[in-house]
Amino acid sequence: MQFIDLAEIHVKAGKGGDGIIAFRREKYVPAGGPSGGNGGNGGSVILKAVSHLQTLLDFRYAHVFKAENGQRGGPNNRTGACGADLIIEVPCGTMVWDAKTEELLGDLTTPGQTLLVAKGGKGGLGNKHFLSNHQRAPDYALPGLEGEERHLRLELKLLAEVGIIGLPNAGKSTLISVLSAARPKIADYPFTTLVPNLGVVRQPNGDGTVFADIPGLIAGAHAGLGLGHEFLRHIERTRLLLHLIDATAEDVVSAYQTIRNELVAYGQWVGRSPADCCSQ
Repeated sequence: MQFIDLAEIHVKAGKGGDGIIAFRREKYVPAGGPSGGNGGNGGSVILKAVSHLQTLLDFRYAHVFKAENGQRGGPNNRTGACGADLIIEVPCGTMVWDAKTEELLGDLTTPGQTLLVAKGGKGGLGNKHFLSNHQRAPDYALPGLEGEERHLRLELKLLAEVGIIGLPNAGKSTLISVLSAARPKIADYPFTTLVPNLGVVRQPNGDGTVFADIPGLIAGAHAGLGLGHEFLRHIERTRLLLHLIDATAEDVVSAYQTIRNELVAYGQWVGRSPADCCSQ
């Protein structure tokens, strides 16, 4: 499965149905009056976090999502049907940004959590609504309103309890393959792991702890060097950082300090305190 952790999509809620102009014409209803119904509301676009997705791969080719429009009103005071809401499933850990304003709209971390990203347009009023003592035969109605439209940026940050960090080729993939059922690519050259890998480590009580193998970092990663903050952001949600160091390295202390410095620098870059980054 290809790991995709960034995606941009365009969402548009449904337009509200138009209200209509109609009058009662039954033979035994004298001066029947207006009977144009209101239009139905347009469907909204809703994002929903689900546990069975681990990547944003579904949005690589599907970029535009539109909810149903509301139906126009009918005669005899019949209200048009509302458009169905469009529910888009995303992985847990997805942050939703407005791509134009850079506003954070929501952070979907719990299975079943939802976020309304585009509200459907309100249905227009039929001429029945405008009946009054001063207006006994209104001959106008209102059109439905357009639904909200947004360009969104989805950013997935892995949800793991333990993140394994270290320099390239330190043995992170080997460790997670031994601890869990994960089978990442293992080779004797740097940057073997190009995407984060998740593995579940079973506990004696039957529960599982999610481990994340973060691709190797190098000096300057916080500024985008190497794999850079393409994967540094995935450590933000881990409860514990497990720093793996190759004991055969020429300078073990330097290897440790390089990663520690990158965590501190990245913490300052994203607005977190260095203590938060390194206390884990």
